[in-house]
Amino acid sequence: MSLEEMKKTNKCFLTPRDVASVIGCSPYSINIQAAKDASMLGFPICKMGTRVRIPRVAFIRWMEGIQTVSCSDDN
Repeated sequence: MSLEEMKKTNKCFLTPRDVASVIGCSPYSINIQAAKDASMLGFPICKMGTRVRIPRVAFIRWMEGIQTVSCSDDN
């Protein structure tokens, strides 16, 4: 999925697979880093159990250089 496609979709959350190609890494790397230290990703995430979801609007703002607050849950 491209950044432009992300802007056009109405999905609330993106998956690591959705954002991986935009930031140039593997979805697995996003999942591993989210488990180790989500703050090091640089963009906000929401963890639901072992699942990682990325708030679409917040990710787009992060990509465009607008500061956002992470909603990660380390429980």
